[in-house]
Amino acid sequence: MPNVTYIFCHGLNGWGQYDERYQEQPYFGGTSGDVVARWREQGLEAYAPSVSPQGSAWDRACELYAQLAGTRADYGAAHAAEYKHSRFGRDFSNEPLIPTWDDDTRLVLIGHSFGGATIRLFAELLTHGSSKERGATPAADLSPLFEGGMGERVVAIVTLAAPTNGTTAYDLALDPSFNAKRVKVPFKYKLWDRILKSHTKIKADDRDPRDWANFDMQLDNAQALNRRIATLPHVYYLSVACDATKPGTGDTRVADPKLTDPLFVKTGTLMGCYHGTTKAGCVVDSAWYPNDGLVNTFSARAPFDAPQKPFDPNNIERGGWNVMPDLHTDHGFFQGGFIKKRDPQPFFQDLLEILQTIV
Repeated sequence: MPNVTYIFCHGLNGWGQYDERYQEQPYFGGTSGDVVARWREQGLEAYAPSVSPQGSAWDRACELYAQLAGTRADYGAAHAAEYKHSRFGRDFSNEPLIPTWDDDTRLVLIGHSFGGATIRLFAELLTHGSSKERGATPAADLSPLFEGGMGERVVAIVTLAAPTNGTTAYDLALDPSFNAKRVKVPFKYKLWDRILKSHTKIKADDRDPRDWANFDMQLDNAQALNRRIATLPHVYYLSVACDATKPGTGDTRVADPKLTDPLFVKTGTLMGCYHGTTKAGCVVDSAWYPNDGLVNTFSARAPFDAPQKPFDPNNIERGGWNVMPDLHTDHGFFQGGFIKKRDPQPFFQDLLEILQTIV
């Protein structure tokens, strides 16, 4: 029976094994310990790739393939031309994460935050490839990723606090009708928010502004991306959403300082009262108010139009989303927290035990 390899994909502004920072501070687990290393200590093949911290889901999926397959990152001739950047990136031919990438490869893909969109698009490309890239590239020059036909290599997909349908954290900042100054947030949390934003600001270059993570996570764009990603009938899908809010005035929600890292309190409180209708007609109402400080709980459970059901450990089904109970914690929990330290190790051990019942 083929061996299963567990791939942990980081979120926005994250890092992985190819980055120097990983040696000092692993992304998954943080100061509580390296989750990926602990899984390896249990005899599992587990890796943490390093995809673009702020790049689009497409670019990150292409980089993920290059690292797993041991090849040069190829973003596609059509994509590179449309989004105005180089077709090729780093070459991983001499440093692949998986020693042997072939038809016996079996993957469990685990994505935190924007890593969720990354692994879902990666699985879509493995399965169906890209007709646009096939049409723009001679067969001899085409990346195998865009040929497709490798979907059976994906066994399961797990998303953790992922903005699967987008996050209002971006929409509210771009909505001129929303006056954030009217929302009461203690001054100290405004300072923490400034610190967060100073460290996570997009470092833009000459590429098309649509080719960035912050574009993909806006509600309309995230849901458009969902329409391009199939729910694969042979794959087990599991999701975990988080809620770190408490009741506010009326039906609003505010970030609970007991649950929320100081870095996320301001954004979580703004998300807890933001409402409106997007250009594409997505209605943002009170269902969107609960959040983990960066991602709406409602959005993180499953793609809106995908088959889904509450998680049942005795009946985990393929071809649809098994939505696990919401966790009452914030977005940084899976990373071991930031200012407010967390210990996600018990959660990840429970997750491993669940996955081992289906793979």
